[in-house]
Amino acid sequence: METLAALGSGFALALDPVNLMWALGGVTIGTAVGVLPGLGPALTIALLLPITYKVGATAAFILFAGIYYGAMFGGSTTSILLNTPGESATIVTALEGHRMARQGRASAALATAAVGSFVAGTIGIVLLTFLAPIVVEIALAFGPAEYFALMVLAFVTVSAVLGRSLAKGLASLLFGIGLGLIGVDLQTGQARFTFGLPELLDGINVVVVAVGLFAVGETLYLALHGAGRAATVLPVGGRLGMTGEDWRRSWKPWLRGTAIGFPFGALPAGGAEIPTFLSYAVEKRLATKPEEFGRGAIEGVAGPEAANNASTAGVLVPMLTLGLPTSATAAIILSAFQSYGLNPGPLLFQNQPELVWTLIASLYIGNVMLLVLNLPLIGMWVRILQIPPPWLYGGILVFATIGAYGVSRSVVDLVLLYAIGAVGYAMRRYGYPSAPAIIGLILGPLAEQEMRRALTISQGDPAVFVTQPLAAALLALAALALIAPALLRRR
Repeated sequence: METLAALGSGFALALDPVNLMWALGGVTIGTAVGVLPGLGPALTIALLLPITYKVGATAAFILFAGIYYGAMFGGSTTSILLNTPGESATIVTALEGHRMARQGRASAALATAAVGSFVAGTIGIVLLTFLAPIVVEIALAFGPAEYFALMVLAFVTVSAVLGRSLAKGLASLLFGIGLGLIGVDLQTGQARFTFGLPELLDGINVVVVAVGLFAVGETLYLALHGAGRAATVLPVGGRLGMTGEDWRRSWKPWLRGTAIGFPFGALPAGGAEIPTFLSYAVEKRLATKPEEFGRGAIEGVAGPEAANNASTAGVLVPMLTLGLPTSATAAIILSAFQSYGLNPGPLLFQNQPELVWTLIASLYIGNVMLLVLNLPLIGMWVRILQIPPPWLYGGILVFATIGAYGVSRSVVDLVLLYAIGAVGYAMRRYGYPSAPAIIGLILGPLAEQEMRRALTISQGDPAVFVTQPLAAALLALAALALIAPALLRRR
């Protein structure tokens, strides 16, 4: 009952006309971003981080959450009509969706993707609503040793799952942790790695790093190695809708995809890619017409799209309750919390209940907005694909520069922006994932603080990390995540 009462108060605030406009703006921008191949919610939210210095926290997080959800919706459009996934999580959608489009069934593919995203997103938000308070109660039992072990597990799993190799993932993570150590040590008051620059005493701003890696780095990569012209899109024929048979073949994949996607999103580095592939495999095995797979099976669109959107809701559970980002976008949103002086975790629900429950309520509202936007406005979203890429890349760089300079009006920040952007381009060029760097930057200093607190309590005895059962179990899982892939490859 307490959860329902809190959610009710959240709806009262989320239905405020101003907050509704922020939600509508978020889902509209997110859908447009999802439609454009190569861009994504992480890059977009990174570009918009400077608004945290001008806009209230509630409005900003409603906007960011809308962008996150909207990008998941919009990514299916390019997968189906262009055979070019707007998001990595919609790669599987292209397998069957584009074949349906080539057969003149693009309207059915787009409709099952939109409705499936709505169903999965709604169920995922319901699970978030009722599971988050339970996770908060568990998290309140964590001490410094347990939190440090949990962050180590997040470091290892993120580095192992995101990217082509564990070594590259760990290298990216260490780069981020190194950036996070720059500035004044909170324990001793000594300056670290500032090279005599007073502008670095407060550390490198997360906004500068996020915009540099995701906006500048990704844009340079797309401009130098991406497509240089607007895409040719398959037309959408007939009315947007599904036949009775399409509905009968889609509703079970929607539910199965939701059941697969939500738990993966909540896991450290679970992401949306694994559950979408898993959902596709499940639907292929359970299909009544398996011969259609590879030729345009609607189940191959319905299940993965549901898994994709359910995982998005799952990502918010550990981020809000434990302060652990399990995806690149979640890491950027976490940095926005820090811009407001807020630390996501179990105490967030106690100290900022209005913010948390208004955000959750806005997800329900945004999900309905997305369904209304995506079904009738497919034609408009498709036209966005005709924007000349040079205009797009130039606009992104202009916004990135203005946003980064506006944070502190420092030339040093601009130099850092493009230096980190060059590193981001090199990371993308040679297969180093960017997400571990952002997660290392945000969680690295927090992990250091928790480690030092644990050692202070134990009077310098490092055995505290293995004598506490929960901390020892988490560190054992982290070690297993490091060793298991190598053992499996050798076997």
